[in-house]
Order: sequence, then C-alpha cells, then structure tokens
Amino acid sequence: MLRIILTAALLSASSAALAQQLTAAQRDACMGDYQKYCKDVTPGGGRIIACLAKESDRLTPACKKVLGEAEKK
Repeated sequence: MLRIILTAALLSASSAALAQQLTAAQRDACMGDYQKYCKDVTPGGGRIIACLAKESDRLTPACKKVLGEAEKK
C-alpha cells in the first residue's frame, strides 16, 4: 500500500521531469528513505519530493543519486 502511495505521489509531483522519468527501480531506491523521513507527509503537490529534498543530508546514496539525476533533466 505504501508503495502505491509513494508511486502516486511521485507521479503527481510538481516536478514533471522527475515524475516522468522515474522507473520502478528508482522509486524503490527512495522507498526506505520515504518510510523513515516522510511517511507522515500527505502525497500530492510535490510534498514528498520536497520532504526528501529537505532530508537530503540523511538520504541513502541510491536515493540521492535518483533525486540528483531527476533534477538534471
């Protein structure tokens, strides 16, 4: 269920490039960080992406890489 929520949130994020380019593997890279730091954030409007960005110093290297690559596009 949480995976579906995260997927939906990422796909509806305000950053269109991020939402359009994420693969299932990339979403999975951030799932643990989402559960640890952003699970209480209401999906939509880019709030989860903003939460993850706010926690960027604490994210796993895999999630940092995904978010960094998405921002470049």
